[in-house]
Amino acid sequence: MSTRKQDESVLEAKRARTRPPPLYKVLLLNDDYTPMDFVIIVLQKFFGMDRERATRVMLQVHREGMGVCGVFPRDVASTKVEQVVSFARQHQHPLACVMEEN
Repeated sequence: MSTRKQDESVLEAKRARTRPPPLYKVLLLNDDYTPMDFVIIVLQKFFGMDRERATRVMLQVHREGMGVCGVFPRDVASTKVEQVVSFARQHQHPLACVMEEN
């Protein structure tokens, strides 16, 4: 009979590091048809901005072609995009809202 010598070893628990979920920027895109006042309303209603901040973002959209509305986890960003696009269509505006990874 052969004898096996078993190593005595202690197993150490490895801590798995969880990463925070990736964040996504929600952007409004400029168009030539959506009124500026409507964009301000959208920013206040869906992104909780006060009138002054909403006006600054609206002007950024107007001048630079796009503006950041906020940065959110994927599900929240996706929901915001859907809400904004739906609200714009209900009011017959072609306002485009998209999300991209931050």
